[in-house]
Amino acid sequence: MTHETRASSSRHVSCAEALVRLLRDRYAVDTVFGIPGVHTVPLYRGLEAGGLRHVTPRHEQGAGFMADGYARASGKPGVCFIITGPGMTNIATAMGQALADSVPMLVISSVNRRDTLGRGQGRLHELPSQQNVLAGVSRFSHTLLDPSALPEVLARAFAVFQSARPGPVHIEIPIDLFEAPIILPEPTSPARLYRPAAHPEGIALAAEWLRQAQAPLVLLGGGCADASKSARTLVERLDAPTVTTINAKGVLGREHPLDLGANATWPEVRALAREADVILAVGTELGETDYDVVFDDGFTLTGRVIRIDLEAEQLVRNQATALGLVSDAQAALEALVAHFPAPLSRQAAARVRAIHEALALPTRTDMAPFVPLYTALDKALPEAILVGDSTAPVYAGNHLVERAAPRRYFNASTGYGTLGYGLPAALGAQLAAPGTPVVALVGDGGAMFTLSELATAVDEGLPVVVVLWNNSGYEEIRRYMDAHGVARVGVDPTPPDFQCLADGFGLASHRVESPIALDLALSKVSRTSPTLIEIDAERWQAALD
Repeated sequence: MTHETRASSSRHVSCAEALVRLLRDRYAVDTVFGIPGVHTVPLYRGLEAGGLRHVTPRHEQGAGFMADGYARASGKPGVCFIITGPGMTNIATAMGQALADSVPMLVISSVNRRDTLGRGQGRLHELPSQQNVLAGVSRFSHTLLDPSALPEVLARAFAVFQSARPGPVHIEIPIDLFEAPIILPEPTSPARLYRPAAHPEGIALAAEWLRQAQAPLVLLGGGCADASKSARTLVERLDAPTVTTINAKGVLGREHPLDLGANATWPEVRALAREADVILAVGTELGETDYDVVFDDGFTLTGRVIRIDLEAEQLVRNQATALGLVSDAQAALEALVAHFPAPLSRQAAARVRAIHEALALPTRTDMAPFVPLYTALDKALPEAILVGDSTAPVYAGNHLVERAAPRRYFNASTGYGTLGYGLPAALGAQLAAPGTPVVALVGDGGAMFTLSELATAVDEGLPVVVVLWNNSGYEEIRRYMDAHGVARVGVDPTPPDFQCLADGFGLASHRVESPIALDLALSKVSRTSPTLIEIDAERWQAALD
């Protein structure tokens, strides 16, 4: 084909239209989260004809959290269209959460005209450098100065999502370029990109160490979410106790006999970790929010640590590494499985069972109030995706909850730890998995950060069940202040009447005070519209006593 023939088969379109078409046709994007503004109007002209579903949150932070929940539930990047300046500072918190948990998110924003950038002229929505502000919460931030470079910049973003450690990517487009014409080639498939696979010599050495180990331990993180079958096979072939982090819940399935859960904080599991002579850590940063939620640096590994991660730098953070392999979890686990054609016999299940019995988590005073809550949810909605905020039921659920498959339990406590995450992230998850029940677990304090997104749930007809634990303020911080001898200040905000608010938003609601009442409320949830179930924490506890 000659150059002239190729040019004749191309189309002149605006930069905004090209963006939408590339997202839809080349990268199979079907949903976009955003709030239109005067600086993105041309982008919405392209969106109108693009066939993408646009979801309008009530705050840009909500857009980012929705994109996060969409990505975690689906495994595909969540995409946002965001206004210049305040829109971007609003979404920065959500990008920080996604960065901490390696969640793929594409944030497309406007920025002021090219001839005004960095000049401090007091333009509408102007920042001295929007790119610099967002660079700290993204894998990379790019300012598009040449519209013809748009396909290349998008390709870079999706290369990060598909073949590197994922996270948010920010692309800003000056408002004078939205209408700029570019030549868009006929639709083509994106490049096939593969993640790195571990070096065969490294895999062989890891297999040798694991075979010779007297007391092996496996640590599986969120990076194993798409490698569930291989992870389960390897753990069973090794016959090794396994810690599955919060973001790895469900990787081994429900009630697996070798699964210690996300319980590395407890002394019994820490003792096991210290005794381990070989530790295999796959897709986990070994950070404190997974292994040290009491924040005393008490989780230590003294044996030889084998680490597998997509990012080379991650191989040497937090714990001393003896062998590090840069690799996709699936590829590395498959390669390791090949070295163990028959299972070893170490009687690990008995050790794991003994630890669970010693922990007796459901009977602990800080866990017991939430056992009936999760029992009721499992009974009514056994396949539900549980999406949590930073709140007491979620902190307990991190230890109590089991899921049959990965990507069915995630929350804001695993890294950045922002409040307000649970509700909008649950809406994103529901959009990604429309046939699966989704439950948002929130507290009255955190709910107020993003409560306006109930309106989005109603507008979009999303049947999310919002379980709101009302303990009249910031109970976790109250306890923390008490424990440290600090007077309670700023932790007793008066909650609103959530039943009246639910009525105002136009959704069904129930206020419950006991497990029996919760069972009844769950039996009435709609499959076509959202439901709010408010639990009075004080009366719930009294009913259990």
